[in-house]
Amino acid sequence: MAAKIGATAALKALKGWTKIDGERDAIFKAYKFADFKTAFAFMSGAALKAEQMDHHPEWFNVYSKVEVTLTTHDADGVTQKDLELAGFMDQLAARLG
Repeated sequence: MAAKIGATAALKALKGWTKIDGERDAIFKAYKFADFKTAFAFMSGAALKAEQMDHHPEWFNVYSKVEVTLTTHDADGVTQKDLELAGFMDQLAARLG
């Protein structure tokens, strides 16, 4: 099991992510793309990385917007896995414009 680092610590290393309100230890980011095709490309790329890591995001998509919540369920909070996946998603989103 991955060690919990917590949302506050993770946010120091990330840009544009926020802590989920409430008691849950999770981080959130909303991505906005040019169109649905680009949003879907982002989700496809992120899904492949998530599957490789065996660490899957909670996400919601409507047209060009993708909302992502990351937490490690078996650690009951944010871990290095979330930090790694968030960084990957940010890099992927930057490449896709």
